[in-house]
Amino acid sequence: MSIQRATINDLNSLAELFNSYRIFYQQESNLEGAKNFLKERLTNGDSVVFIAFDEGNPVGFVQLYPTFSSVSMKRSWILNDLYVKASARKKGHGDKLINKAIAFAEETGAKGVSLETGNDNITAQSLYERIGFKKESNYFYYFSL
Repeated sequence: MSIQRATINDLNSLAELFNSYRIFYQQESNLEGAKNFLKERLTNGDSVVFIAFDEGNPVGFVQLYPTFSSVSMKRSWILNDLYVKASARKKGHGDKLINKAIAFAEETGAKGVSLETGNDNITAQSLYERIGFKKESNYFYYFSL
């Protein structure tokens, strides 16, 4: 297995994975929309994406978005998307993608990596906690349109 930072040359493979990720979250399939969205992120430098390959086949990705902490005056990264194909799960790809994201945060001098997941996504919670993420209990998160 190998992990590399995605470039525009990986767009077709990445878009297929991203489309499957969105379907996992009950969204309609939209391969062209996925391709356009990712092309814009990669072209504009809005996000950093790492893609995992197993025997040359794309099997998963992690997408990070930058944010900043005014208090610490440092960058942080939001691990916004993590996906591994069902056929490639339970082989350590998720662990390696997350560890790549953490290593990238360290390389960039970031304060850290944050993420969120659904209350019912026990599998992901177990993975995150096994890697060393701590569930935040000091803050409430709010969202508005």
